[in-house]
Amino acid sequence: MSRTAADQQVGREEPAAPAAGWPALVVLCLAQFMAVLDVSVVNVALPSIGGSLGLSGDSLPWVITAYTVAFGGLLILGGQVADGLGRRHSFQLGLAVFTLASLGAGLSGSGAQLLTARVAQGVGAALLSPSALSILTTEFTGAARNRALGVWAAIGAAGAAVGVVVGGALTSGPGWEWAFYINVPVGALVFAAVPAVVPNRPRTPGTPLDLPGALTGTGTVAFLIYGLVKAGDKGWGSADALVPIGIAVVLAAVFLFTESKVRRPLVPLGLVRRPPLPGAVGTMVFATAALLGTYYLTSIYLQHAEHYTALHAGLVFLPVAFATAIGAHLASEQVGRIGPRPTAFGGLLLAAIGLGLMAWKGIGGGVWSTLMPGFLLAAVGIGATFVTATTSGLSSVDPEHAGVASGVFNTGHEVGASLGIAVVSAVAATSVAAMTAPSPAGFRHAFWVLAIGAAALAAAATVLLPKGPIDLGDSPMPMH
Repeated sequence: MSRTAADQQVGREEPAAPAAGWPALVVLCLAQFMAVLDVSVVNVALPSIGGSLGLSGDSLPWVITAYTVAFGGLLILGGQVADGLGRRHSFQLGLAVFTLASLGAGLSGSGAQLLTARVAQGVGAALLSPSALSILTTEFTGAARNRALGVWAAIGAAGAAVGVVVGGALTSGPGWEWAFYINVPVGALVFAAVPAVVPNRPRTPGTPLDLPGALTGTGTVAFLIYGLVKAGDKGWGSADALVPIGIAVVLAAVFLFTESKVRRPLVPLGLVRRPPLPGAVGTMVFATAALLGTYYLTSIYLQHAEHYTALHAGLVFLPVAFATAIGAHLASEQVGRIGPRPTAFGGLLLAAIGLGLMAWKGIGGGVWSTLMPGFLLAAVGIGATFVTATTSGLSSVDPEHAGVASGVFNTGHEVGASLGIAVVSAVAATSVAAMTAPSPAGFRHAFWVLAIGAAALAAAATVLLPKGPIDLGDSPMPMH
């Protein structure tokens, strides 16, 4: 079909906009950085938040999980909104909601107000994140898209580490409220810059929201994340964990049945079954689980066993953020040369070696001489895996479904984060619970679990991901 005919068919309402440039990438990644940062920025601030707002120890984890449940649970719906409303409009709407909710979180005078604001932040992030990624994948092409996805993956991987650093500095300085206030000027600046740097492609007409799919799909992810969090807190055999996970399984079955019957499903089943998307999403889930699980374990270990302050512990993660970015940059160059399969295999094998070193020599020794070398190796490998999974998974998605595919991908990211923390919390339960003089055995066992998982996935990547170099084309792929 010719371009003119296609434009008439979709009801094009405005002249073609030029493809996005690197200023657009900066704006998109800055917004994504805020969304990722807010998963980890409150970690070291939790004691101060609890003391200020009177939250109990059982309630404090929900300052984090209220955000991740809303974020992860609504991402696929956010992707469909991006395809139907228009990606730039959806991005701006999500950015506005996220920024205003951040202001509300900083102004909170009670635990209930803060948790409500965190849910609203998650809703905003679920709108802006898939919109931003779908804009990136449809506006950049060829080698430029590889580099752009490398930057995006580095932002996602390094954001968690930088969040710990920023959270420690702000909590020790002006106060925990500024972990949220800092988003307000950044969000306003990004919002103002969007019209000038991001092309406004028309929406896809006739894209109704699949409400049954949205309810069952969101419920599936929300109950799964809730159950995983409870598994880490109460144990994998507890009713608190098994009941919500069981509900998630039932809702998933209803979701699949619903999606097979509706004319415009929330997630086209043909899309999610089409290689290499399923393997790439699975790889993303594990990479995020390994990254966030490692961050969580290391943060607890440094503060409980090594008696680091919140700020001191946060600073340890600064070189880890750089290592993650280096791994993502190296992988973005190699995916187009040797292909995703060998790139992911090398990255995951490096991550397994690094995590194995952390388990073998990193616990109970000097932090900088024994723990950090393995941590840095693992960070380089996981950063490479992030960009490889992202690039290979989105390479074969047509522009019409870019928003939904991005939502599926980011949902894998949030589920992986919850899964990683839940697994390592369960394995290292006795060590994590001991606030003073914790046993090193639990930490060591949890790092071994992550190392074995990385090695197993390295072998699986030789089947899950494409073998040859990815050809992303030489011409722009505008949104329709």
